Amino acid sequence: MTYKNIYFIGIGGIGMSAIARYYHARGYEVSGYDRTPSELTHELEDEGIKIHYEDNTDYIPKDVEDTLVVYTPAIPHDMGELVYVMGHGYRTVKRSRILGEISAGQRCLAVAGTHGKTTTSTLLAHIFQACGEGCSAFLGGISKNYGTNLLISRNNVIVAEADEFDRSFLQLHPEIAVITAMDADHLDIYSDLEHVKAAFKEFAAQVSGTVIAKLGLDITPEDTGARILRYSYDSPEADFHASDMTVDRCGYITFTLNGPSVSIKGCRMGIPGWVNVENGIAAAAVALTWGLEPEKIKEALASFQGVKRRFDIHLNTPSCSYIDDYAHHPKEISTAISSIREMFPGRRLTAVFQPHLYTRTRDFADEFAQALSAANKVILLDIYPAREEPIPGVTSEIIFDKITTPEKVLLKKEELMDFLKGEPVDVLITFGAGNIDRFTGPITELLEKRI
Repeated sequence: MTYKNIYFIGIGGIGMSAIARYYHARGYEVSGYDRTPSELTHELEDEGIKIHYEDNTDYIPKDVEDTLVVYTPAIPHDMGELVYVMGHGYRTVKRSRILGEISAGQRCLAVAGTHGKTTTSTLLAHIFQACGEGCSAFLGGISKNYGTNLLISRNNVIVAEADEFDRSFLQLHPEIAVITAMDADHLDIYSDLEHVKAAFKEFAAQVSGTVIAKLGLDITPEDTGARILRYSYDSPEADFHASDMTVDRCGYITFTLNGPSVSIKGCRMGIPGWVNVENGIAAAAVALTWGLEPEKIKEALASFQGVKRRFDIHLNTPSCSYIDDYAHHPKEISTAISSIREMFPGRRLTAVFQPHLYTRTRDFADEFAQALSAANKVILLDIYPAREEPIPGVTSEIIFDKITTPEKVLLKKEELMDFLKGEPVDVLITFGAGNIDRFTGPITELLEKRI
């Protein structure tokens, strides 16, 4: 690439920021726009990247030939800076295209799926780092082991989170790929589940070596020329699965990891919950397929600290526990609650949920209500709109009215902390992909005072 400047429109997004960090580390002049400041944008600024928070074309580098503009598809098409660069001769590309260009010619290990991909890809990158193999990694969350969403290595191995939004993952051509789930989501892009599945099949067709798919997913030899292996939490029908599981009082699971030609006894994830064991099996399956040493993989699983906002445990005592999770799809919420029930049998669970997007709320209101009804109490907040304009008749109430849990309350997010001050808490989980994460610090502080 012969550019001097890389300018990002939507630089504060988790995927965009990783690419911005990558080019900054390689010596490019990196700058960009985001709508609002955040912890992540402040970190980028501390690293020397210039960021502004107003739609103002004055900040765009004026040497057109030396400037590449990268934008996120979440940016509105009529946003002033985007309209300007489109009309003034700049090369403008979506984030997914750039990730495809970075990974081209390198050995790409990709993790796709409508949920589970962030934890699994971050864990896979950690395994490669901890085993001494090393890798570069573009992650959809902040690794708690490394405090970043970007890892850079001298070798030619890249671990990438393959995002299905806007069909971004079709820019990747992995050597090995994991597919964790193919549920209906992003129906504003795909319209229905069949089109979601078709896109994942197209992604599988681009894999050159091995597809490691969760047991039960409709990926067949008709879809890809790659070898297909299956993984599962506990089914012996899968090529990779766990057995001999034991759970301690805090939800940590010890298990045997079984593969086609290996059985690794005494594995223990560094984070609790059965869903994380399942993610660990998927990541370990890639590592074993690659040829990493089983005992080193076992050590890496034990030292994995997780991902910020992915089943992120902020407090864990016998009398009060608090978990924050990025879940914004009914299946993710259901899986998280199932993990909590196994971790903390018999304890009372309060779930706080901030719906994300009007379209997703409209499309999955029944499923959200059913998933949340597995909690003992539900606190439902207003919809976080993100990139969308309101849709008439679509509010949190269409979920709220269908929740069958007798204890439920509908709040504005500004009312949440005052409400929790008078609320007894045994196990609390906050769900959502919007700005509900701003409450994790205050909630943790509030609950710690009660211990």
